[in-house]
Amino acid sequence: MKIKICGLTNKKEAEYLNANQVDFAGMVLFFPKSKRSITIEQAKEIMSALNKEIQKVAVVVEPSMEQLREIEQAGFDYIQIHGKLQEGLLEQVTLPVLKAFNIKDMDDYEIYHANPQIAGYVFDAQEPGSGKTFDWSLVKNIPRDEKMLFLAGGLHPGNVREAINYLKPDGVDVSSGVEYEDKLGKDEEKVKLFVEQVKMV
Repeated sequence: MKIKICGLTNKKEAEYLNANQVDFAGMVLFFPKSKRSITIEQAKEIMSALNKEIQKVAVVVEPSMEQLREIEQAGFDYIQIHGKLQEGLLEQVTLPVLKAFNIKDMDDYEIYHANPQIAGYVFDAQEPGSGKTFDWSLVKNIPRDEKMLFLAGGLHPGNVREAINYLKPDGVDVSSGVEYEDKLGKDEEKVKLFVEQVKMV
């Protein structure tokens, strides 16, 4: 079971991921609406602090070609794309793509399902990063293939085992579920507890 922790904002959080042997680290870029959005320069600093085994994921919403090029040059391993893609843009991406689907655009799954550029899918709630869960049964009947399927949206140490047992995804993706209640940033204890819960399944 792969573990992806998303929305890193500083190098200290990279240490938490290293200590708990997390598989993927996500960083939100070019999306000022998100409190977790950071610059490419900040992302490079965080990536330099991550163990080399951890896959680095740039998380973007409807990116432009210029933004994609910046991401490719920064040293990321994957790009996670939310929202619609400009026509022809996917064919120009050189990194493997994780296509994120919110409940409202689940119908678009078939469009990307057969595309060789897509390395996996992230199924998220209506509002990504909101910390809200959604009806997991909506994903239950989606045809599975060789591509990775990550479940996101409202996961936390208290419900992640239930989610894994029900849906049997290839990986789980958490952001707000391992953050402090009263301030920005990942809570070291919550990260540890989340990973422990996943590994108990």
